Amino acid sequence: MQRPVRFVVEADGGSRGNPGPAGYGAVVLDPVTGETLAERAEFIGVATNNVAEYKGLIAGLKAARELSPDAQVQVRMDSKLVVEQMSGRWKIKHPDMRPLAAEAAKILPASQVSYEWIPRERNKHADRLANEAMDAGKRGRQWEPSASTAVFSTPSGPPGDAAAGAAAARAALASGRTRTTGPEAEAASGGGGRSHASASGHGASVGAAALASSTAGAARASGASASPSARGAARTSADRVQEAADVLFTDGGALPEAQAMLEPCLDSEASETTAAAAAPATPGWGPDMGAPATFVLLRHGETALTPQKRFSGSGGSDPELSEAGRRQAAAVAEALAARGTIQTVISSPLRRCRETAQAVATRLGLTVTVEDGLREVDFGAWEGLTFAEVQERFPDDLQAWLDSPKAAPTGGGESFMAATRRISATRDRLLAAHAGRTVLLVTHVTPVKILVRLALGAPPEALFRMELSAASLSAVAYYADGNASVRLLNDTAHLR
Repeated sequence: MQRPVRFVVEADGGSRGNPGPAGYGAVVLDPVTGETLAERAEFIGVATNNVAEYKGLIAGLKAARELSPDAQVQVRMDSKLVVEQMSGRWKIKHPDMRPLAAEAAKILPASQVSYEWIPRERNKHADRLANEAMDAGKRGRQWEPSASTAVFSTPSGPPGDAAAGAAAARAALASGRTRTTGPEAEAASGGGGRSHASASGHGASVGAAALASSTAGAARASGASASPSARGAARTSADRVQEAADVLFTDGGALPEAQAMLEPCLDSEASETTAAAAAPATPGWGPDMGAPATFVLLRHGETALTPQKRFSGSGGSDPELSEAGRRQAAAVAEALAARGTIQTVISSPLRRCRETAQAVATRLGLTVTVEDGLREVDFGAWEGLTFAEVQERFPDDLQAWLDSPKAAPTGGGESFMAATRRISATRDRLLAAHAGRTVLLVTHVTPVKILVRLALGAPPEALFRMELSAASLSAVAYYADGNASVRLLNDTAHLR
């Protein structure tokens, strides 16, 4: 049975005068990746804060419905009034609110929508959109998506990953402190009679500029660009193809940005470079969370497609291990036997993984459990082709795929965004079943990189910044508070 699509809608509205010039903002987010799926904002003339907030809610729900009318939607707002009224816990007394609440309730079935109050500092994206709409109205214009800077606001982060763990740690440190919380403060003021300052004011503009500047600075320092779209602007498609032809698909030479950017999808024979492992866990300042669940992530051994550097996902020929791949599987089995920590072996259903997993399990005296959620991405019509062949046959589709995790390979392949939803759900299911245990997951390039990315709380483009060799080992520890620690990445010492 297919899992329902889930969205998070964050909405806000404001009025400079209450009543006064007003506007709203709303954003639809992917709850797994935290990625922005849709934005809405509008200047609505003279209105109150509460009217603007309801208008933002309505716009956000409509945007979610446009994306998927069957989606489960969690609405998050910093308006206690709207959240409590739409949840049915408070009566709607004001005549201006009743038709707006009724309109919001009709957009999606009540069974598909839930409401959560959040502090204002966690609603910065929607707040900035509302302010941008009011700024546009002040100039006699309407808000335009191309002018939005809301993406530079601090995101709340995908739930259950590194961001959530960090939040839990901050909450633990803050416990015991006396402070006035958001709901009480808003209730004391009558449910949200705040006025919004201009987004073009000193504080907002300096904050956005500083964040944009620091992001760009970090990108320059690391040789990476701040986003896929920025990469596209700096380098043309022809540049990328030339890099791929001159460097990625030749033997020897350095590993430039092009190979790191393209490698997540290629069953490539990466150089067997041992990555630096994180320091062993030591008692820290936080509370004792008990033994973590540790996922040791093993990429399968080589196949015949590996040295040919061809797309090899879950929709292709399902190749077996080559002779070199079988030697690699035997080597990693010996290395894991020497460590003596693996308690369970779980494999992708694809043959190259099952063969690798069986070699390890036989050496350890364990059995192999197959988990479909660990399969590689389906590369559609690109299966079995080299990058150059895909560039020649499907240049526009390849360009779109390089630029956005939402884009899928030609012919019904799986996007990185869809793969992230699948793999994060698999992670959660396995964590629930193997709490406190050390589990070997034998899988592929994309699942390993997604698990590492989510553990780090890194953006989607981080998938293009990791190298992963055949038969390499990585490891992530997951703690009871939702935090995660990357312990190892691309260890191939056992292959030398």
